[in-house]
Amino acid sequence: MTPHEMLAKLEDVLAKAKTGVLATVGKDNQPHMRWMTPAVLPGRPGCVYAVTSPAFAKLLDVRGNPKVQWLIQTPSLREVCALDGVLTVIDNPALKNEIIEAIGRILFVFWKVNPQSEFVVLETRITQATYFCPMKNIKVNVTFTTAG
Repeated sequence: MTPHEMLAKLEDVLAKAKTGVLATVGKDNQPHMRWMTPAVLPGRPGCVYAVTSPAFAKLLDVRGNPKVQWLIQTPSLREVCALDGVLTVIDNPALKNEIIEAIGRILFVFWKVNPQSEFVVLETRITQATYFCPMKNIKVNVTFTTAG
């Protein structure tokens, strides 16, 4: 499977799942997992995007260690994508608009726990992805280049 084909699988799984789990490592050297609403954006291949409040603890985690993992699965658990990547925090108005257009309507929980509605964008550049289809005994790993 090529990186392009893996990204197509990821996009399909995300369309069904709407949520994923982001794992970071805190300054306590312990993993921390959080439910998130990730998205892929047209014209920005190889990355997964999400939003967070500047006040949330995950920003401290990624400033200390930008390596993260995502786990995204369909509700039926028939397809699972596991992603390794490097996360960058971006506070760019144009990118924020793209994200809100893509996922703003399904960020119910985020708006509820973030009443100030301030947010930054989390961009995860994928370094490796694994696609699982457990019922068909399929497991495919793809490494992404860091260039570009």
